[in-house]
Amino acid sequence: MKKNYQSFIFEDYTFWPQEKKLLLRYSFDGELFFTEEILFDFDFAPDFDKLALGKILHGLFLMCGISYYKAFLPPQIKCKTRGLTKFQAAFFEKIYQNGLAEFFFCNNLPLDPAISFPVDPTKENKALTLPDLEGSLVPLGGGKDSLTTVEILKAQGEAFETWTVGDFPALENMIQKINRPHLQIRRIIDPKLFELNAQGVYNGHVPISSILAFLSMTTAILKKKKNVLFSNESSANEPTIVVNGKSVNHQYSKSLEFEKDFQAYLQTCVSADLQYFSFLRPLSELRIAEIFCQNFFHTYADIFSSCNKNFRQKNTASQLQWCGKCPKCAFVFLIFSPFLERETLISLFGENLFLKSELQKTFRELLGQESQKPFECVGEIREVQAALRLAQKTNQWPELKSWDIPETKFDFRKFSKHAVPRKFEHMISPYIAS
Repeated sequence: MKKNYQSFIFEDYTFWPQEKKLLLRYSFDGELFFTEEILFDFDFAPDFDKLALGKILHGLFLMCGISYYKAFLPPQIKCKTRGLTKFQAAFFEKIYQNGLAEFFFCNNLPLDPAISFPVDPTKENKALTLPDLEGSLVPLGGGKDSLTTVEILKAQGEAFETWTVGDFPALENMIQKINRPHLQIRRIIDPKLFELNAQGVYNGHVPISSILAFLSMTTAILKKKKNVLFSNESSANEPTIVVNGKSVNHQYSKSLEFEKDFQAYLQTCVSADLQYFSFLRPLSELRIAEIFCQNFFHTYADIFSSCNKNFRQKNTASQLQWCGKCPKCAFVFLIFSPFLERETLISLFGENLFLKSELQKTFRELLGQESQKPFECVGEIREVQAALRLAQKTNQWPELKSWDIPETKFDFRKFSKHAVPRKFEHMISPYIAS
């Protein structure tokens, strides 16, 4: 099913503070309509800034539309709500083009489509001053990265609350262990989209972290928080594959490039008093694994998982699990192998993934020995190579002796480029080396 609609229309959105509900409405040609519902399951600050909220909700409305736009990819985009400035249009054109690169690649579509958001020349960028914000918000992903952020902030005495999108009972034990106030949002995608997917419309990866960026800042404004600290590492900057000079990055919306673009969006269109950044950006995936295994693993061993299958729609499992079959599980097993005892790591996954025949191609992909890395949130090729060489040196993994692991220079403890504010850079700086 590939109907040739001519336009994707941002119809309107409505926010009901008393019901803590936001409705986002979209259509194709005013014929096929969608309504997305977002529920905010927490108490708002009584004096949150309504103008700031309106500004961020408009951006959220435009960002969430990407999930529906991709179904038919019509040539025109129209906005019935407030118009976009030239700056805003350029921002959304860039994230739609780069954030959907994997989607275009996997659907055999051109990687540089003409995506054009309409500009209203009468509109101006007007940021607000929000002087009485305080405290931080930490999105919780269930894996090693956000837990490393949480524990470092706790050790530094930083006031923060945790935050998730979705209702996942398996996170409850972790939330209780962290022992900080927790906020939750529920995002309900129009079921009609899933029905169309089953009928064969275009489907695939969307830059979910860009949607989470807008949702997190919406929460920050409603709670009058100043900082939103994601836990994306420097490794997210590496493309999954480069096609004819065009980077296709599964983690584009986790990259430093997007982070800086979103910071500029907030400063230009919402408020420079709001801070969005990745706390772990200075660190490589391998360094984060080392920090986590040496300091925090045993605190969370029974209740954490980085396997993304835990966060599929309508997952009601009571405990986070490792599927042991996906590239993410293979990658985490690999980067933990230099830093955990053999028995401990095998017990965590329930088996030795290095010996799993169906994962051998995945390991070769991670090592850079196939045509591309897996389309997953995994680290750089060179740090995979570094991790396996470290694991070999522990003499705990004799099965790795026969693996062909290239010698690559990679200082995994070196700080990388980042956009972390000075206050928080000071908190993470002790982890530049062991």
